[in-house]
Amino acid sequence: MGNRYPEWTYSAALAALPLQTPLRLRRLIALNTPSHVWDMLQAGERPLVGVNDAVWRAWHKADASLLISTAEACIDSSMTVVSMRDAPYPPSLLGDPSAPGVLFMIGDAGAFHNRRVGIIGTRHATQRGKYFAQLLGKQLSAAGVSVVSGLARGIDVESHVGALSLSAKDGCPPIAIVASGLDMVYPPEHERIWREIGRRGLLISESPPGTPPEPHRFPMRNRILAALSEVLVVVESRATGGSMITVREAMKRDITVLAVPGAPGIAPCEGTNNLLRDGCGPVTDVTDVLVALGLDHRHMTDWCEGRPALQDDERKVITALGRVPRSMDEISLDASLSVVNVAVILGRLEAKGWVANTNGWWEALVA
Repeated sequence: MGNRYPEWTYSAALAALPLQTPLRLRRLIALNTPSHVWDMLQAGERPLVGVNDAVWRAWHKADASLLISTAEACIDSSMTVVSMRDAPYPPSLLGDPSAPGVLFMIGDAGAFHNRRVGIIGTRHATQRGKYFAQLLGKQLSAAGVSVVSGLARGIDVESHVGALSLSAKDGCPPIAIVASGLDMVYPPEHERIWREIGRRGLLISESPPGTPPEPHRFPMRNRILAALSEVLVVVESRATGGSMITVREAMKRDITVLAVPGAPGIAPCEGTNNLLRDGCGPVTDVTDVLVALGLDHRHMTDWCEGRPALQDDERKVITALGRVPRSMDEISLDASLSVVNVAVILGRLEAKGWVANTNGWWEALVA
């Protein structure tokens, strides 16, 4: 058959075949050029071993309508499609045993050549964890490092919020790896930042357009997030869950894993504290991450702070808060201040961005 369409359209169509899996797609792409493999399937050939009859029947039924509709969906969303055979494919994924055969992207693939740090964590983060993720994302971006994350609720999106808080001139483009098709924003409340990353950074998925955010796709995308990271930072994590899956994927690839110390006995910090107990390096500020990357950190100062300085009574309340959410009565007792005084001070601190209140529980937003 003649090659009537651009090569990328065949890559996209192979990824969109029914009953497709990352392993099957990777094996197909390894056979020959995507257009040649597509022609083999159109001719009824079975070029792979170990694939069952149901899959072959589904693949042989696929025709030009799948190729055209997938290509049109990519064009409508301004997606770029690259296979493992194409030059824009990320160098850090080449040779990876679980590398995706095809990637769908929106944005500048040049971000693959930046220094890259993955920032991950629980969706049910504390206010302190969200603050630290934002601060770390901002400071890494200012240092010329691309923040790599999954745009999930909680720590993931906060790290990208931090990275994007700088202007395009002052910050490094962030990279987001998502589990759905790039035309299926998930979660829907992240649409604005999703579009902003596509405009200023790079959105990536191994799923073709139209793919919904099915539960099994989230742990699968974690291997890509890990493989794209030079260093992986876990800000907050429960003892089990998606973050720990990403950690295991990173460790399999000998990627440095760092963890942010958390308060003992707090569920969102169990996983990170376990990692520290098992020998992972701690992250107390951006310097720890830059050292792990082998970058010069001496120019990093508190310029990113941007909050008014603490007065003596405010510092006393921050110290009383510690690392765990506390009630006003508890703060009053530990700070040796009246509840009325504590309420006034907390109001000032909240206005300055030093504390957050969640249903009557106060947290200090400090690194």
